[in-house]
Amino acid sequence: MFGYININKSQLSEEERKAYQAYYCGLCRKLKTNCGVKGQALLTYDMTFLIVLLTGLYEVEDHRKKFTCAIHPTKKQLAYINEITDYAADMNVVLAYENFGDDWRDHHSIPKKAYMKVLDKDYQRIYLKYPRQVEAIQTYIEKLEEAEAAKEYNIDAVAGLTGEMLGEIFAWKDDEWKDELKCFGYYLGKFIYLMDAYEDLEKDTKNHNFNVLRHMYKTDPKNFDAFCKLMLTSMLSECAKSFERLPIIEHGEIIRNILYSGVWTKYEYMQLKKKKKQNAGTRRHRK
Repeated sequence: MFGYININKSQLSEEERKAYQAYYCGLCRKLKTNCGVKGQALLTYDMTFLIVLLTGLYEVEDHRKKFTCAIHPTKKQLAYINEITDYAADMNVVLAYENFGDDWRDHHSIPKKAYMKVLDKDYQRIYLKYPRQVEAIQTYIEKLEEAEAAKEYNIDAVAGLTGEMLGEIFAWKDDEWKDELKCFGYYLGKFIYLMDAYEDLEKDTKNHNFNVLRHMYKTDPKNFDAFCKLMLTSMLSECAKSFERLPIIEHGEIIRNILYSGVWTKYEYMQLKKKKKQNAGTRRHRK
């Protein structure tokens, strides 16, 4: 489901790009430290965003380390690591673990089942450390499976499940920022779920899989794309309002870049593919 929360590199300064990359590398290093090479394979940009957001809010100190990367061995790389990196790495593992479990239950994917087994000890360690967050993810998976089995087409209710789960993850601490971070995560989670459903609609329809947007598409295909764009924009608008209420100065421009531009890069790519497909169909029809 995840993979939509990224930067728009072309609109960031060189300094901002380097900082973002350093947090990404820091997350990769922490996953390796905590879980070994198998942890690095789980690396996501979504949790990098969480690190940047919470680091800016809590103003924690970064430990800067230079290291040699197996993928880029010719030049030393820079990693920023702090206590939030450790938290994000743990959430990265739990989300991946539950996602593998979902794939196993839905498609009986043997490789995903095997990966879950490899991560069992790490999962239990994280559960003891962050029971609230892990239980929120477990509850989310259970409720989402129930909604899909019941073919629940209430878009707000189904997307809200992802929002509730991500809100718990964003609320790192039980403090004065908890409610605002939950609000931020709630709307970002809904955006992620809707974007994922929008991207997978054609594939899900072909494979007869549940997709919360299918009923809307059948009911009003002419206005479907416009309505989806409106919903996605509305979710991000609420995220932006929540962000602006938080006293974040450091990395503020990176966060704005992601919220106002980066998250739309996948959507724009989808629109480009649709347009090319339509144009190709028009040319074949003319022939």
